[in-house]
Amino acid sequence: MIRGASDKLDYPVKPSFARTYQAGLHILTSPHSPLSPAQTRDRVLGARGVLFDLDGVLTPTAEVHMSAWSRLFTPFLAEHEVKPYTDADYFAFIDGKPRYDGVRSLLASRGLSLPDGEPEDAPELETVCGLGNRKNKAFNETLAEDGVSPYPGSLRFLDAVVAAGLQVAVVTSSLNGQMVLTAAGLRDRFEIVVDGVRARAEKLAGKPAPDTYLFGAELLGLTAAECVVVEDAESGIQSGRAGDFGLVLGVDRGVGSAVLFEAGADTVVADLAELLPLTGSTVSSSSTANGVHA
Repeated sequence: MIRGASDKLDYPVKPSFARTYQAGLHILTSPHSPLSPAQTRDRVLGARGVLFDLDGVLTPTAEVHMSAWSRLFTPFLAEHEVKPYTDADYFAFIDGKPRYDGVRSLLASRGLSLPDGEPEDAPELETVCGLGNRKNKAFNETLAEDGVSPYPGSLRFLDAVVAAGLQVAVVTSSLNGQMVLTAAGLRDRFEIVVDGVRARAEKLAGKPAPDTYLFGAELLGLTAAECVVVEDAESGIQSGRAGDFGLVLGVDRGVGSAVLFEAGADTVVADLAELLPLTGSTVSSSSTANGVHA
């Protein structure tokens, strides 16, 4: 967790990436030109595994998270008479991070702090964990009411990389990862899932540290250099770059391609379907939305 510009990182970053600090965020600047779509496809097919983030990459649950964070912080910040909450705050301080780290980061951006509390804290308590649990309650209520479906382009890309013989895993900061995968009909597509619950049990540092992605690669029996990281969050891109993965593929769902490139993405697409068809893939563009082929 990066609390301010004076804090030091507790994980290694390759020296070839410039360090800058803005508003307490650690930003890695990519030293190379972005890859073309053809080069990206070649790099994907040259890999042995693909590590997918969940919210915003496989499923549009990032929008549900955004709504839940807004429901939490809009009244909270108003009560404390500080700068109002906006969607830009989600991308700058929360997106991709473990839940309680997101709370700390947003509070720090307004010069606020709270006791950490305990993960079991009731949502009504004004602790870091209490606020995080209040947000989670809002997220679960919205997910139960509205459900979720995977992005069609992401599902087609998943089908394509599996058809090409690559191993796949999900690496997400979310403590709700298993529930979201099940709700989206994707749970049986991934034998390996590293979510917030698993990361906590393994005592792994959250994104932007590379630990969870490195652990996902290890569970696949692969090295970082053999894997592709697919991310939509700045902190997730930083995680993939810090881990020295073979390819760091950004998906711009609203944070902005420039931000993802600055964080260290090798290439950025608006939708993973832009990379299809993969050369050698047997997957057609007519794959159904639920991943079942006609």
